[in-house]
Amino acid sequence: MSRMKRQAEQNRTAAKELRERSQGKSSAARDRAERQADAMEARAAELESGRVTDVTDQVLSLWSWTRGR
Repeated sequence: MSRMKRQAEQNRTAAKELRERSQGKSSAARDRAERQADAMEARAAELESGRVTDVTDQVLSLWSWTRGR
């Protein structure tokens, strides 16, 4: 779970940086950057809320389960 929270924090940082870099660019470039940043923020919210399952954790759990059999 901490890996997902760390990823959410990285997504938020990347979204902020993307918005900052888009300043001073054309309107179309700013709009595109804003949409990408919004998508990063939405993904971060999903990661923090626990609605997203971490596939790596699922695979490791299955692997551990099969080793125990």
